[in-house]
Amino acid sequence: MDDKIQAHLNAKAENPRIRILSYQYRGQTVYYETSPCCDQYTTLYDAKGNVLCAPDGGITGRGDGKCADFEKNRTAEQLIWQDPR
Repeated sequence: MDDKIQAHLNAKAENPRIRILSYQYRGQTVYYETSPCCDQYTTLYDAKGNVLCAPDGGITGRGDGKCADFEKNRTAEQLIWQDPR
């Protein structure tokens, strides 16, 4: 996640601010990265930084459908990082 955070800091600030949160989901720690705006997918990563799915966003707001149960089954939310700009 450090590389992702640094990439955001090197890019222009977004509105709304990008946030990265951690959750427990399907027995593992995962990281949820918000999208900058409208109709863009959010991204869910495993602990190694591999993309698991897009749980929400896109034109329908329902993501890519690969983890449709994320919102319902996620637990232990923690804010990892929020763009301070």
